[in-house]
Amino acid sequence: MFDPTIFDNLKVAFENELYDLDNLDRMIDITGRRDMLDMAVMSREFSLSFRLAGSGDGVTAELMLDTSLRDLSAEILELKGEKAACGLAIRFHTLVEANDLEVRCREIERCIVDIWMPEEGPVQTLSRVFGEESERYRNQVELRFRRRIGEEQMDDIPELIEHAVRTLEALA
Repeated sequence: MFDPTIFDNLKVAFENELYDLDNLDRMIDITGRRDMLDMAVMSREFSLSFRLAGSGDGVTAELMLDTSLRDLSAEILELKGEKAACGLAIRFHTLVEANDLEVRCREIERCIVDIWMPEEGPVQTLSRVFGEESERYRNQVELRFRRRIGEEQMDDIPELIEHAVRTLEALA
Protein backbone atom coordinates (compact mmCIF):
# COMPACT_ATOMS: atom_id res chain seq x y z
CA MET A 1 0.00 0.00 0.00
CA PHE A 2 1.21 3.50 -0.85
CA ASP A 3 2.20 5.62 2.14
CA PRO A 4 2.19 9.30 1.11
CA THR A 5 5.29 11.32 1.87
CA ILE A 6 5.40 14.63 3.71
CA PHE A 7 5.69 16.28 0.30
CA ASP A 8 2.52 14.56 -0.92
CA ASN A 9 0.58 15.50 2.21
CA LEU A 10 1.66 19.16 2.07
CA LYS A 11 0.92 19.32 -1.65
CA VAL A 12 -2.63 18.05 -1.09
CA ALA A 13 -3.14 20.48 1.81
CA PHE A 14 -2.06 23.44 -0.35
CA GLU A 15 -4.23 22.24 -3.25
CA ASN A 16 -7.28 21.86 -1.00
CA GLU A 17 -6.88 25.35 0.47
CA LEU A 18 -6.27 27.06 -2.88
CA TYR A 19 -8.90 25.18 -4.88
CA ASP A 20 -11.48 25.97 -2.16
CA LEU A 21 -10.65 29.68 -2.58
CA ASP A 22 -11.11 29.24 -6.33
CA ASN A 23 -14.15 26.98 -6.58
CA LEU A 24 -16.10 27.69 -3.41
CA ASP A 25 -15.18 31.20 -2.27
CA ARG A 26 -14.38 32.65 -5.72
CA MET A 27 -11.61 34.80 -4.20
CA ILE A 28 -8.92 33.60 -6.60
CA ASP A 29 -8.52 32.02 -10.02
CA ILE A 30 -6.04 29.17 -10.37
CA THR A 31 -3.96 29.97 -13.46
CA GLY A 32 -1.41 27.16 -13.50
CA ARG A 33 -0.30 23.94 -11.89
CA ARG A 34 2.99 22.05 -12.15
CA ASP A 35 3.96 18.76 -10.53
CA MET A 36 7.48 17.77 -11.54
CA LEU A 37 9.67 14.78 -10.77
CA ASP A 38 13.31 15.21 -11.79
CA MET A 39 14.48 11.64 -12.35
CA ALA A 40 18.13 12.70 -12.73
CA VAL A 41 18.41 13.85 -9.11
CA MET A 42 15.18 12.34 -7.73
CA SER A 43 13.74 15.64 -6.59
CA ARG A 44 10.16 16.84 -6.71
CA GLU A 45 8.68 20.29 -7.24
CA PHE A 46 5.08 21.38 -7.12
CA SER A 47 3.66 24.81 -7.87
CA LEU A 48 0.24 26.40 -8.11
CA SER A 49 -0.24 29.83 -9.69
CA PHE A 50 -3.20 32.05 -8.93
CA ARG A 51 -4.52 35.61 -9.10
CA LEU A 52 -7.40 37.53 -7.60
CA ALA A 53 -10.71 36.42 -9.13
CA GLY A 54 -11.60 38.41 -12.21
CA SER A 55 -8.38 40.42 -12.19
CA GLY A 56 -7.40 39.53 -15.76
CA ASP A 57 -3.68 39.71 -16.54
CA GLY A 58 -2.73 41.51 -13.33
CA VAL A 59 -0.50 40.37 -10.53
CA THR A 60 -0.16 36.62 -10.02
CA ALA A 61 1.19 34.53 -7.16
CA GLU A 62 2.98 31.21 -7.44
CA LEU A 63 3.36 28.92 -4.45
CA MET A 64 6.25 26.44 -4.80
CA LEU A 65 6.97 23.36 -2.73
CA ASP A 66 10.07 21.24 -3.27
CA THR A 67 11.83 18.23 -1.80
CA SER A 68 15.09 16.44 -2.50
CA LEU A 69 16.34 12.87 -2.56
CA ARG A 70 17.91 13.48 0.86
CA ASP A 71 14.53 14.49 2.33
CA LEU A 72 12.70 11.60 0.71
CA SER A 73 15.25 9.03 1.80
CA ALA A 74 15.33 10.40 5.36
CA GLU A 75 11.58 9.94 5.54
CA ILE A 76 11.17 6.62 3.73
CA LEU A 77 14.19 4.94 5.35
CA GLU A 78 13.46 6.60 8.72
CA LEU A 79 17.10 7.65 9.08
CA LYS A 80 18.07 8.63 12.60
CA GLY A 81 19.24 12.21 12.97
CA GLU A 82 17.77 13.21 9.59
CA LYS A 83 14.64 15.32 9.53
CA ALA A 84 12.55 15.12 6.38
CA ALA A 85 11.04 18.43 5.28
CA CYS A 86 10.19 20.50 2.21
CA GLY A 87 11.32 23.84 0.86
CA LEU A 88 8.74 26.56 0.35
CA ALA A 89 8.81 29.73 -1.71
CA ILE A 90 6.24 32.19 -2.99
CA ARG A 91 6.69 34.29 -6.09
CA PHE A 92 4.65 37.26 -7.19
CA HIS A 93 4.70 38.29 -10.84
CA THR A 94 3.81 41.81 -11.92
CA LEU A 95 4.72 44.47 -14.46
CA VAL A 96 6.50 47.73 -13.62
CA GLU A 97 6.90 50.80 -15.78
CA ALA A 98 10.48 51.62 -16.82
CA ASN A 99 10.15 55.28 -15.85
CA ASP A 100 8.97 54.34 -12.34
CA LEU A 101 11.24 51.35 -11.76
CA GLU A 102 13.17 52.37 -8.62
CA VAL A 103 10.18 53.82 -6.80
CA ARG A 104 7.83 50.95 -7.64
CA CYS A 105 10.36 48.23 -6.72
CA ARG A 106 10.92 49.89 -3.33
CA GLU A 107 7.14 50.07 -2.81
CA ILE A 108 6.83 46.37 -3.67
CA GLU A 109 9.62 45.48 -1.25
CA ARG A 110 8.01 47.55 1.53
CA CYS A 111 4.64 45.90 0.85
CA ILE A 112 6.12 42.38 1.06
CA VAL A 113 8.05 43.19 4.24
CA ASP A 114 4.99 44.78 5.91
CA ILE A 115 2.75 41.77 5.19
CA TRP A 116 5.20 38.89 5.59
CA MET A 117 7.88 40.21 7.99
CA PRO A 118 10.41 37.82 6.42
CA GLU A 119 13.80 36.91 7.86
CA GLU A 120 15.31 37.69 4.46
CA GLY A 121 14.02 40.37 2.14
CA PRO A 122 12.33 39.50 -1.14
CA VAL A 123 14.42 39.12 -4.29
CA GLN A 124 13.10 41.08 -7.26
CA THR A 125 14.22 40.00 -10.73
CA LEU A 126 13.40 42.36 -13.59
CA SER A 127 13.33 41.27 -17.23
CA ARG A 128 12.03 42.20 -20.64
CA VAL A 129 12.44 40.80 -24.11
CA PHE A 130 15.16 42.54 -26.10
CA GLY A 131 13.77 44.27 -29.16
CA GLU A 132 10.23 44.58 -27.84
CA GLU A 133 8.85 48.07 -27.94
CA SER A 134 7.80 48.05 -24.31
CA GLU A 135 8.34 50.43 -21.47
CA ARG A 136 7.45 47.71 -18.97
CA TYR A 137 9.55 45.18 -17.15
CA ARG A 138 8.37 41.86 -15.79
CA ASN A 139 9.07 41.77 -12.08
CA GLN A 140 9.36 38.41 -10.34
CA VAL A 141 9.35 38.92 -6.58
CA GLU A 142 10.50 35.81 -4.74
CA LEU A 143 10.05 35.24 -1.05
CA ARG A 144 12.00 32.21 0.18
CA PHE A 145 11.53 30.73 3.60
CA ARG A 146 14.75 29.70 5.28
CA ARG A 147 12.99 27.21 7.54
CA ARG A 148 11.94 24.00 5.82
CA ILE A 149 8.41 22.83 6.53
CA GLY A 150 6.85 19.53 7.47
CA GLU A 151 3.46 18.21 8.49
CA GLU A 152 3.77 20.08 11.79
CA GLN A 153 3.13 23.31 9.86
CA MET A 154 -0.12 22.14 8.20
CA ASP A 155 -2.14 24.44 10.48
CA ASP A 156 -0.14 27.43 9.13
CA ILE A 157 -1.27 26.87 5.52
CA PRO A 158 -4.52 28.93 5.70
CA GLU A 159 -2.64 31.90 7.20
CA LEU A 160 0.12 31.62 4.58
CA ILE A 161 -2.48 31.62 1.79
CA GLU A 162 -4.25 34.57 3.43
CA HIS A 163 -0.95 36.49 3.39
CA ALA A 164 -0.53 35.65 -0.32
CA VAL A 165 -4.04 36.93 -1.12
CA ARG A 166 -3.41 40.12 0.92
CA THR A 167 -0.19 40.62 -1.04
CA LEU A 168 -2.02 40.22 -4.36
CA GLU A 169 -4.56 42.83 -3.22
CA ALA A 170 -1.79 45.23 -2.13
CA LEU A 171 0.19 44.84 -5.37
CA ALA A 172 -2.84 45.12 -7.67
